[in-house]
Amino acid sequence: MYADDHQGWPSEVNILVLDGHTLNPGDLSWDPLRALGPCRIYDRTAADTVVERAKEAEILLTNKTPISRDAIAALPGLRYIGVLATGYNVVDAEAARQRGIPVTNVPTYGTSSVSQMVFAHLLNLALRVGHHASTVSEGRWSRAEDFCYWDYPLLELEGLTMGVIGYGRIGQATARLALAFGMSVIACDRTDVAPPGTMASLEAVFRTSDVVSLHCPLTPETLHLVNANRLRLMKPTAFLVNTSRGGLVDESALAEALNTGCIAGAGIDVLSTEPPSPDNPLLHARNCYITPHIAWATRAARARLLDAAVGNIKAFLDGSPRNVVNLT
Repeated sequence: MYADDHQGWPSEVNILVLDGHTLNPGDLSWDPLRALGPCRIYDRTAADTVVERAKEAEILLTNKTPISRDAIAALPGLRYIGVLATGYNVVDAEAARQRGIPVTNVPTYGTSSVSQMVFAHLLNLALRVGHHASTVSEGRWSRAEDFCYWDYPLLELEGLTMGVIGYGRIGQATARLALAFGMSVIACDRTDVAPPGTMASLEAVFRTSDVVSLHCPLTPETLHLVNANRLRLMKPTAFLVNTSRGGLVDESALAEALNTGCIAGAGIDVLSTEPPSPDNPLLHARNCYITPHIAWATRAARARLLDAAVGNIKAFLDGSPRNVVNLT
């Protein structure tokens, strides 16, 4: 299915969106993008139909649809690739660089929303709000002998230590929220960006934190950053929260750590394969709460994302491309 304001592809700049539904399921307007030229917007595109659909596109936008080296080679008219997200590993950026095609991303749109999701997961782990609300709906409170009950220890965040791995914009926003809750913060990053006394080694973050929150890009160096050895460093009362990239976590190792009580719980918004296979071990792991990659998806964040993506294209058309990730 697609929305098409133009018949055919006129000689103006041709814009194609491969998978627009998750960004805009209908509550935002594509008009600012359509104002830039003939624009075709697909809800979804299978990987094996990318070349056929994009064969006349000059500007190609994707969120999660892969754009491979072979696809780039098969699209001689392609001039620009825009990723409707911060992570851009769905695009073969090196192949695009070799063609002189800029690949852009949107790095800042979701800072508030993603850091908010960290605490949605953390508060659920600390207080088991979802569980207790479900038991009330099932009638258990109405049958209770006492005026209240709880099934798990209820934790106060004040005085606990939040360990932030990856201290960019979202990591820093998460740290500010932690401080507002009365937590202390330690952080690990590739560069010394945190205030004095905050930075710690990766091992120290795992060893001393009550909550470890991941905010790293997925690179060969960060693949399975959370593995069995590092999970064994964590306190048995500690939580892991991942709102960054699923590949940062060895999912089998995390499931084992949860099921054996090596750590107390995990709040996960991203998995290594999305949608996940039914046999992903985290889907049935003890005290593991998984949301379907929605930390980015508030309407406010998606509106900022769409606005920034249009701004990236305008900058490219004006000869001053911005947020380019592959031509430096």
